[in-house]
Parts: sequence; structure tokens; C-alpha cells
Amino acid sequence: MKLSLKQTKALDLLEDNVTTELLFGGGAGGGKSAFGCYWQIKRRLKYPGTRGLIGRSKLKVLKDTTLKTFVEIAKMQGLAQGEHYKITSSHDTENPNCIVFKNTSLIYLRDLFLYPSDPDFDDLGSLEITDAFIDECNQLVEKAKGIVKSRIRFKLDENDLIPKILMTCNPAKNWTYKQFYKPSRKGELPKYRAFIQSLLSDNPFISKHYRENLLTLGKNSRERLLDGNWEYDDDPATLIDADAIYDYFRPHHISRGGKKYITIDVARKGKDKTVFRLWEGFLCVRRISMDISKVNEVVDKANSLRQQHGVPLSQIVADEDGVGGGVVDYLGCKGFVNNSSPLDEIIAGEKVRPNYENLKTQCSFHMANKIQNREAGELCENSDIIDLVSEEMEQVKQRDIDKDGRLKLVTKDIVKEKIGRSPDDWDGIMMRYIFELYINQEVFLF
Repeated sequence: MKLSLKQTKALDLLEDNVTTELLFGGGAGGGKSAFGCYWQIKRRLKYPGTRGLIGRSKLKVLKDTTLKTFVEIAKMQGLAQGEHYKITSSHDTENPNCIVFKNTSLIYLRDLFLYPSDPDFDDLGSLEITDAFIDECNQLVEKAKGIVKSRIRFKLDENDLIPKILMTCNPAKNWTYKQFYKPSRKGELPKYRAFIQSLLSDNPFISKHYRENLLTLGKNSRERLLDGNWEYDDDPATLIDADAIYDYFRPHHISRGGKKYITIDVARKGKDKTVFRLWEGFLCVRRISMDISKVNEVVDKANSLRQQHGVPLSQIVADEDGVGGGVVDYLGCKGFVNNSSPLDEIIAGEKVRPNYENLKTQCSFHMANKIQNREAGELCENSDIIDLVSEEMEQVKQRDIDKDGRLKLVTKDIVKEKIGRSPDDWDGIMMRYIFELYINQEVFLF
């Protein structure tokens, strides 16, 4: 197999004794999947009895795309399916969904999507692997990468190897941008991480028709897929951009102090946690979550927090939909009803009823604007929580942006489909803005 210059550089990094995480790609047609499959084949043949992993967001997609590329690359290497290796099905009792080589090496084919029923990726179980290739990793949460990497320990010492994980993707405004592209651009990548941007122009073996097809795309998609532009703004409906989300969790520009508030997103059907956020002004200084709990337990926790931090009941709000109604009644705090009418605002000195679909939309637009303007932030060192909330913030988008009428948000059901879970953390963040709206009301609601 002839490798491009970028693929050769990537292979050098995958064979050194320093790099443990390599992100390869950044554009369409750069030979990402083909290279990943070639590397896995090379490793399995060079180290008999070892185990690799090829992962993607969904197993079906992996089989329809990456696995077919694998078969093509294997054929180029003179390997015949059935003679030198076999691909097992999900019904195989010994090695389900695997590529098994004649020398006893194998490659696990795995679905790495974050399913609500398996938030800790327990399906990976006690898997032990020698290395891993994650294709289109931008479609996964960062935790998936971390779990896979934690499983890389099989026969490393025996073969004098270090853990290696190869990831490929097109430009995306998520953890790949924050962990690889942006630090690489600034020269701040840690030694164990590397980033190589491989574009269509770096691949001398691609069909000329592929470029012609990419040239027919819209401007944003063309910049992202053809030019490898990571700073693209692919969706004009997005209310919070990637840099603003990044800065939200690094709020060095926001001072602590000011009035204290507590927002409570109460667990309800389809959700197993109640999340409290303690605010000083527009800085969230603490996030506390409780597993499934009774109304009285939520109330007791809220009372404990407010007494500990000196927060009056008039500066506490709880989601009043469903179970939260009981919390509001027993605690005596303000209630937040998502689908209630928007509250009056002062615009140009006049009190007006704004044109939002409901109260949640009103608070979401305003809170998104605060975050976008670097006027709100959160103190958090837990990378899992940062990923969780960042993923939700990326989905705070305007619905029907080209239509006249009331301002609307993309529905929760659509967001749930995109991220594979209910976006409940955002609810606790956007509720913070209700106190700013109350300032314009003649009567405070209790």
C-alpha cells in the first residue's frame, strides 16, 4: 500500500515511544479510514495474539462503511477473507462482532455511542485490548475515548509496546477541537498527544471526481470538508459558539461575589438525577447531583444548601413541571413552568411582552446571550460534567429561523435524538435568568 506523506508521518507517531493519542484528519478524502484500517492490519500481523479495536458511533454504520474499507485494504495487502481472516457476526458465541486472524490476533468491532441505558459504557465490560482505532470520533463523547483508552493493556509489556489510540474525524466543534486542534494551533499539545491534519489535497490517490463533488457543497460544508476549516459556523441557528462554551468553564474573567441563587432541576420521568446549582451572580460555583430521590429528600437537600450558603427562598427556583411541583410547594421557593407564557421585559424604557414561544425559550435565549458575551461561567474541574454540559449547550439552537412569528427553540425531543439522552443540565442553567426577569415584574410570584 502506498502511503501519502501525511499518512507516513502518522504511522511514525503510531510507532514511537511517546505518542499515546493521535488525531488524524480534519477534512474529507484525506485517507483517514483507509489509514486506520491499514494500521490495524499491520499491528495484528506484526504482533500475533494481540487484540485491536475498531470503534464508531454505531455498529451498523461501522459495518456499512469502515468495515468495507477494511476488506478493501486487506485485499490490497494480499489478505483474503476466509483464508487469512474471518469476520464474525453478533451471533458468534466465542468472538461476536470481531475480525479474527489466522495468527490468533483479533479486532473487536464496537458501537461507542453513549446510550442513556449505559452511561458508563459497561457494555465494554472487562475488555482488554492492545490498541484502538476510532473512526469519526467527532460523533462520540469524550468519555467514550477515555473508556476505550483505559482498556488498552493487553500484551503491551510482552511486545514492548505503549498504549496507542488512533482517532479520525472531520472538523467539529467539540472535544476534538478543544483537546487537539486548538492546542495544536497554539503549540500547547501535551507530548502524549499529536494532531495531523490530512486534507483531500494531501491524498494523491483520491479520485478527481471526489473534489468536484465537494465543490458543489454549500460554503460552510465546503470549508469544513474540503478546506479543513475548524472555525466554521455550520449552523446559523446556534446560540452559543464553541469558544464561548470553552470560556464558560474557564471563567477567570468573572469575579465571585454578588447575590446568591440556587436553581433546582428536579428528577422526573425519564431522568434519574436532581441537579442543584449554586450561583454567585452569574457564576455557578457549585453543582450537586442527587440520584433518584423522594420529594422530601430534595427539599431537605435544598434547605441544607440554602442555610449553608445563606440563600433566601426568594432566590431559589425549582422546575415545577411534574415532581418538581411538590418541591416548590414544600420548600416554598419560586417555581419554573417551562411552557408558561414569557414574562414582561423592559425594552427602550417600555414594558413589553416579548415574542418568545414560552418562558423556557425566553430564559434560554437570554442565558445563551450571557454565555456568548462571556458574562456567565461555571467553576468545574470534572471533565465528564464539562463534556455533558458542553454537548447540551451546542444544541441550544433557534427553531424555524427563517420563519416569522414567535422565537422558538429546537425541541427537546430532537436534541435528545442528537445526543442520545435528555438535555437536562441546560434546564438548570437557563433557569438562572428568571431572577433577572422578575426585576421587571410588579409582583414577585411565590
